[in-house]
Amino acid sequence: MSSDEKIYQKILKAIVEHQLPPGERLPEDKLSEAFGVSRTGIRKVLQRLALERFVIIEPNKGAHVNRPTCQEAEEVLNSRILLEPLLLPAVMENWSKKHSTLFRKMVEQEKIADQEHDMAKSIRLTAQFHYELAYLGNNQILAEFIEQLCYRSSLVIAAYGSKASVSCDCGDHKQLIDLIDNKQLPQAQHWMQHHLEHIKASIQLNGQQDGQVDFHQLFANID
Repeated sequence: MSSDEKIYQKILKAIVEHQLPPGERLPEDKLSEAFGVSRTGIRKVLQRLALERFVIIEPNKGAHVNRPTCQEAEEVLNSRILLEPLLLPAVMENWSKKHSTLFRKMVEQEKIADQEHDMAKSIRLTAQFHYELAYLGNNQILAEFIEQLCYRSSLVIAAYGSKASVSCDCGDHKQLIDLIDNKQLPQAQHWMQHHLEHIKASIQLNGQQDGQVDFHQLFANID
């Protein structure tokens, strides 16, 4: 993995897990010092994140973490509600006992994060469950689009969600696995739609920006 890719992954992870909260400024000089690379390299990564809507770059003001608008948050979640149930027939066709075991292990990790009250980890694991499931549909382009939607909804949840946005209140992912194991397609599609609608309903667009970020401490090691 290239240095640029490592830096991209580190910053993206920090945004999704709310270590860099919405609205947080991303000064090129501080990031350059933290990662030990040139400002040109940092600028390239920030431009990539801006294309993906995780970062906003304003002339003469620099970059900051995107703070999703109410409309954007609704559009991201509505897109997931529309698309993810439609992938389940293909997912079910490619489903195996191996997949069932793998996804049940993911659910166990989610439960541990919930027990540890680790909101950032819960957000990341919930998104991972959904986009890994999408890749079983054998439609690479659609799966990649859903992965980006999951990342963007993670930003929405990190900014404006609550524990209810990633807890069993929205539906235990184990229930979905059980339905897929038993080839209950209509029930699985209904579960997915209800699950995503519950997440959408849990969003409150009143998140507050956190305190100043120590970039050196946050990005001490990019290996």
